[in-house]
Amino acid sequence: MSARPGPLPAPRELTALSADGSPIHVEVYGPEGAPAVVLAHGWTCSTAFWAEQIRALAADHRVIAYDQRGHGGSPAAAPGGYSTTALADDLEAVLAATLGPGERAVLAGHSMGGMTIMAAAARPRFRQHAAAVLLCSTGPSRLTAEATVVPLRPGGLRSRLTTAVLGAKAPLGPVNAVSKKVLKYATMGPGTAPDRVEACARIVHACPRGARHGWSQVLAGLDLEAGLRELRLPVAVLVGTADRLTPAVHSRAMADALPHCTGLVQLAGMGHMTPVEAPEAVTAQIRELTLTYLGVKSGDQEKEKEQA
Repeated sequence: MSARPGPLPAPRELTALSADGSPIHVEVYGPEGAPAVVLAHGWTCSTAFWAEQIRALAADHRVIAYDQRGHGGSPAAAPGGYSTTALADDLEAVLAATLGPGERAVLAGHSMGGMTIMAAAARPRFRQHAAAVLLCSTGPSRLTAEATVVPLRPGGLRSRLTTAVLGAKAPLGPVNAVSKKVLKYATMGPGTAPDRVEACARIVHACPRGARHGWSQVLAGLDLEAGLRELRLPVAVLVGTADRLTPAVHSRAMADALPHCTGLVQLAGMGHMTPVEAPEAVTAQIRELTLTYLGVKSGDQEKEKEQA
């Protein structure tokens, strides 16, 4: 595998206040005034999950990444503060804090980040600012029923065991050979390189136990089918064919239900952590959306144009 690029550029950090007063940690990369991309990470992750996309996009985009409440630099929610309403409120707060009036952005959401976008789809501020969306390795409902983390036939027993496993309150413990093997089985494709497994393990294990459990309860009862249908803007859908947490059945159904699906990309052999497992493919989808709906060309494309 090729060497990773250099370190991330230094972010400009700010705090967005959500509707209930919760502070949301936000990082902004890239030049002021550049076309905007907003990145919403998934359950048990953080802004660090988007490192490869930030490196690739920050040269010619203003990349806005934020920590979902209880993750990374965003404090744990108050009692009752874990809900799909809170997800939507937090995204609206980030958009208000980082985008000017009428400014539009491409939004990319991975897993719970995609669910965040569905939860906010009918909100006025979302509709004002969202130009296009990437739904990456996600689903709107029936998460425990469709997940294949527990190797049993579909049915009530598998759903109950999946809910129990994902909602366990026990600490994850240290990152070691055993924990990385478990994480890889549950969340990544069989061919994922060890350094990518290591990177994901360190991010996931850093998530506080309370937030991990609190959000697991929301995900177990998730129903955002109505929000999915409210996404009346261009939406691309991406999934790994070896995704055990949100299998491709979700993405195929979403592509059929969306009012304006621009395409369904299925990455062979990739698991749930596609932005880390297949960073170039995910970045390419974001770039395609910014080019099509914000008119943004990459630096390489501009050079080719100049040389023509």
